[in-house]
Amino acid sequence: MRVAILRASVHHGCMRAVVYERYGSPDELELREVPRPDPGADDVVVEVVAASVNLSDWEGLRGDPAYARMAGPVRPSAGRRILGTDVAGRVAAVGANVTDFTVGDEVFGDIMPRYGTFAEYVAAPAASVVRIPRGLTFAQAAALPQAAAIATYAVSLARPGDRLLFNGAGGGSGSLAVQLAVAKGVHVTAVDNAGKLDFLRRLGADEVIDYRRDDFTRRGPFDVIVDVVARRSIFAYRRALAPGGRCVVVGGTTRAVLRMLTVGALLGVVSGTRLGVLIVHQVPAAFLPVAEQVARGELAIPIDGRYSLDAVPEALARHGRGEALGKVVVAVRDDPRGGPPLEPDRR
Repeated sequence: MRVAILRASVHHGCMRAVVYERYGSPDELELREVPRPDPGADDVVVEVVAASVNLSDWEGLRGDPAYARMAGPVRPSAGRRILGTDVAGRVAAVGANVTDFTVGDEVFGDIMPRYGTFAEYVAAPAASVVRIPRGLTFAQAAALPQAAAIATYAVSLARPGDRLLFNGAGGGSGSLAVQLAVAKGVHVTAVDNAGKLDFLRRLGADEVIDYRRDDFTRRGPFDVIVDVVARRSIFAYRRALAPGGRCVVVGGTTRAVLRMLTVGALLGVVSGTRLGVLIVHQVPAAFLPVAEQVARGELAIPIDGRYSLDAVPEALARHGRGEALGKVVVAVRDDPRGGPPLEPDRR
């Protein structure tokens, strides 16, 4: 699958970006020339070197679950037609109120609730980005912000000796959470499809479960359950928890998330367990410590593949099929910090 390229006359102030105007499959994506963004007073414009794919991008493309249609109930609004929130690149312009960055600084971050990093340039709140630690490539930096923040918050719920189960462990946040939890002395059960189980064992997981063959809610008990693809009932989660245990969901169906917010809170009061939604503040303080660990060689950030800008549909499709081992990266420009070249079939 290759993105359709719509060409227009090139002039100053234009850039290439992957755009979609309707919810649906990766076939809705088109590589277009669009106006380059200007910085707001508190923004920096980042010349994108690399971005990465998150579950929020796949959900935003499809408009499913329902909460993914915040960009517009029927179709994405005019200002939300470029996906991507994780970014690494160079500062190309700064807003009037920005004093922490200058043009040329190498930065990375998660610009959510904004989108737009699947493009050559993106306007980002200056507070959402931070300088890239020495020792990280742009691809590694782009793969970290959202995944590292989720992993950090998730692992903070467990204490040394606890039994933690992570459902959806083979993706970006899960692959980091497994490593962080093991290093903390937590017993980790990692759940994903069969194609990822060996990968999860290599990351240090104590036990692995293929969710297609084994219902993890009938295992345990677990002190902490983290589910990034929640689809099960509140009572199934409760069954798998130890007394006083905690279960949080990060993503999943609208029904599962709403029930966790309502019935889950009530059930927790009655049963002595805690069930809810993991609220993640995706700010530099949440992901920079993990990035520094990766830069020092203490953690790995598994990168499944690097795709060029015109191969974004392929990148999203691989992520959406649940095939990626770790993070899928979009390489918008050559990485001056190094890293492997793009694979021939991903240019």
